[in-house]
Amino acid sequence: MKTRVLEQVKRYVLLCIGLTIMAFGVAFSIEAGLGTSPISSLPYVLSLLNLPIHLTVGTATIAMHVALICLQILVLRRRYNPIQLMQLPVALIFGVLTDFSVWAIRGVSASSYPMQWVLCVVGILLVGIGVSFEVVANVVTLAGEGMVLALCKAFPLKFPNTKIGFDVALVVIASALSLIFLHQLEGVREGTVAAALCVGLVAKQVTPPLASLAKRYL
Repeated sequence: MKTRVLEQVKRYVLLCIGLTIMAFGVAFSIEAGLGTSPISSLPYVLSLLNLPIHLTVGTATIAMHVALICLQILVLRRRYNPIQLMQLPVALIFGVLTDFSVWAIRGVSASSYPMQWVLCVVGILLVGIGVSFEVVANVVTLAGEGMVLALCKAFPLKFPNTKIGFDVALVVIASALSLIFLHQLEGVREGTVAAALCVGLVAKQVTPPLASLAKRYL
């Protein structure tokens, strides 16, 4: 029993490390100014809107994740596994870490387009590595991935196609809100496309060696 508890603690530590790395990845993507990853595009745009209650990127991320958790419950109903409510504290932690990361690298700036790409690549690498930690931890998913899994469970959908559709939907919503309320495109640029294409590739390369390393300690 004690061994099992210790293993779970280690897995949650891995998850927290992954969330921290991902949060810094999001922050670097924001500083790059070439567009954030698809999953972060909507919270970023929401943070720019002149809303009655000001939202930071982190608080907007938490709000989006809470909405996605509610949608999962509506989609799955009786088939919803209450353990997935663990996505809520994970969302809170990730939101706080995101705001901290944005604050921590606030002095970092790109003076040229090539430098923007350097920061963008750093962001993509960090998000991909963070995703690998989340996968290896194997305790609870973030609400975005949880929403995709819920849709696949409720309907005859394949995960890869549903994930692409979900990311596209977020980008479309973020773009629409940006154009309507900010009168220009914010948070969605060439870096968004690069993140959509490359984050998964980075995670695919990092996950196997990370899993092998984790087996020695879990």
